[in-house]
Amino acid sequence: MHCPFCSANDTKVIDSRLVSDGHQVRRRRECLACHERFTTFESAELVMPRIIKRDGSREPFNEDKLRNGLLRSLEKRPVSVEQMELAINKLKSQLRATGERELSSEMLGNIIMEQLKQLDKVAYVRFASVYRSFEDIREFGEEIAKLGDE
Repeated sequence: MHCPFCSANDTKVIDSRLVSDGHQVRRRRECLACHERFTTFESAELVMPRIIKRDGSREPFNEDKLRNGLLRSLEKRPVSVEQMELAINKLKSQLRATGERELSSEMLGNIIMEQLKQLDKVAYVRFASVYRSFEDIREFGEEIAKLGDE
């Protein structure tokens, strides 16, 4: 690992810990040349399926888009960053578990909504309203009624 301060090649690991429910390793490192310390995160690089959008175009799975969508839904809700990260990890595991190389954006949206339903009902309705393009208050009411029935 190159030192981000002096670009030296030699660094040593001082401490390693599991983070993100065991999905990442956090390492404290020290540069042997300038003695500065820094943190790195290591995670397995796993192949995610490509997403087939409604218009038929295909694009790689984008975790940043997922995270931003969840953040918008969860804005001002009592859900911690750790809970959100755990939900993202579960979602990614579900996508990989399908064994498919390509998934429809509809299937992805439904998986996201299931995770949100377990995490926070208000965030679920927010996400569903955008994802399903609710056009009037009646559609909100119907979705909320479905939640009440469950």
